Amino acid sequence: MRPSISAIIITKNEELMLANCLEALQWCSEIIVVDSDSEDQTVGIAERAGAKVIASQTHSFSEKRNIGKEAASSEWVFYIDADERVTPRLAKEILVQTETSTANALVFHRQNMMYGKVFQFGGWQSEFITRVFRLSALEKWQGDIHESPVFTGESVQLHSSLVHLTHRNTVDGLLKSASWTPIEARLLYESSVAPVSFMTLLRKGSMEFFRRAVLKKGYQDGLEGLIEALVQAINRILVYIQVWELQQKPSLAEKYQRVELEINNQWKSVKPEDLSPVLAVEKKELKKDEEVT
Repeated sequence: MRPSISAIIITKNEELMLANCLEALQWCSEIIVVDSDSEDQTVGIAERAGAKVIASQTHSFSEKRNIGKEAASSEWVFYIDADERVTPRLAKEILVQTETSTANALVFHRQNMMYGKVFQFGGWQSEFITRVFRLSALEKWQGDIHESPVFTGESVQLHSSLVHLTHRNTVDGLLKSASWTPIEARLLYESSVAPVSFMTLLRKGSMEFFRRAVLKKGYQDGLEGLIEALVQAINRILVYIQVWELQQKPSLAEKYQRVELEINNQWKSVKPEDLSPVLAVEKKELKKDEEVT
């Protein structure tokens, strides 16, 4: 008898990507969608496909994955994102391994397509991920952003790749950055990182670009590779700008609140007629009319 497999997907506003992801998971025994307050048609798409939808408000990616684990009822669990695609070849290899292998986890290559191009350099070409587990061997996921699984037993590496259709355009990339950079900034701030200066921002950004574009040869992916290296550099800068924000004393929110309070206090000592002679005359005439009536 073929072992059962639960596919677990974490979503937030994934109406454009979810349907095709679900279509490529029909070989799974059940599909669980852990949704974070999507405001589009994500939940409806998942429900119409027969998926079990669980609402989650947590910002921790590991907690979301753990929520999916607790809801799974199969012997194996397969974690996949809405912008990832399973090929028939990979599905077959997963099924064969779950039927015959004594390993408790499956590792496979992730093929990254960004800005319309499959990347062969920049460090993206050698990304291997562990996403399939025997449920009884998976203890938990840990880490708020770059989460990692904790499991017992051995893992086996597959030959097929999972296709990752990410950074489909600039806005898509910015939305992703907006979701994870505040979390990373908070973690850095809580680790008592040194005060951020302009040189910190310049150094972090330039180092990341140099690492991706030059050391990892991202330039060999052409303009797309250089753009992606630049985007990663911008992401590093965004993280440290947000660390700087958190380091401000008083906080940025308090600074704006002080200005709001100051303006409100100014208005308390001002009457409308003090602003304009016309208003003063109109108010006097209105008062006379009221006395006559």
